[in-house]
Amino acid sequence: MAAGDGDIKVPGWRDMDLDVVSGKADVLAFDLDNTLALSKTRMDEVMARHFAALTHLRPVAIISGGRFLQFRNQVLAALPEDTDKTQLHLMPTSGTRYYRWKGDDWGQVYAHDLSDEDRKAAATSLEKRARELGDWEEETWGPRIEDRGSQITFSALGQEAPVGAKEAWDPDNKRKDRLAAAVAADLPHLQVRSGGSTSVDISAKGIDKAYAVSTLAEILGVQVDRILFVGDRMDPDGNDYPAALAGTLAVKVDNPADTLELIRTLEPRLAR
Repeated sequence: MAAGDGDIKVPGWRDMDLDVVSGKADVLAFDLDNTLALSKTRMDEVMARHFAALTHLRPVAIISGGRFLQFRNQVLAALPEDTDKTQLHLMPTSGTRYYRWKGDDWGQVYAHDLSDEDRKAAATSLEKRARELGDWEEETWGPRIEDRGSQITFSALGQEAPVGAKEAWDPDNKRKDRLAAAVAADLPHLQVRSGGSTSVDISAKGIDKAYAVSTLAEILGVQVDRILFVGDRMDPDGNDYPAALAGTLAVKVDNPADTLELIRTLEPRLAR
């Protein structure tokens, strides 16, 4: 599944030979929302325990659209003490930022921040197009537009919307995809992608999950096709899809429960 081959179909993990997959996977990478945990919620205890076990078997990365604070609240706060943090690679805001464990805390390795002008233009376009398309909801939970420095994110129901409301808002992703297309036409020099359950993300052109996995491969000295990337948005308009196009060993999951079953199935194979 190399970049440049056009659209590809990313298989679900049950359609893959996991003995072969585990033999090829030198690095494990995961999306966060609706992959490791439900949107904006803390990783549950069972997932945290199994995820921590992976850090003793392979380098593990999380590449997701959320801010680093979201990573802290959803994942880091849930992980057990025996997690090997030196094996964790955190790439928030779709890989536009990168953090590593420095011995006593997490340190930022890089950040590709947008200019003030581009951040303003992104916010303006998001509000304008959302209003035109009927996606500017009256009832929200928190701000609709969040400036994350390296990424501007629109959340139709607000940043703190409950999971149930978010899942019901756009179950087939058509509203997000339509909004992303309209905003992309306004901002051709920026990267605009449909994100999580109610979100659209805007970042610098070429800085997405494809960039993240390619950068991670270079840092760790592995080939991109030796990175197993697990995500729930592997459709061509989804924000996990660039990682598949970059040539990773990409696999689609349906939700955190599905991811947990995959991890449990992989663990003994990775430990061989």
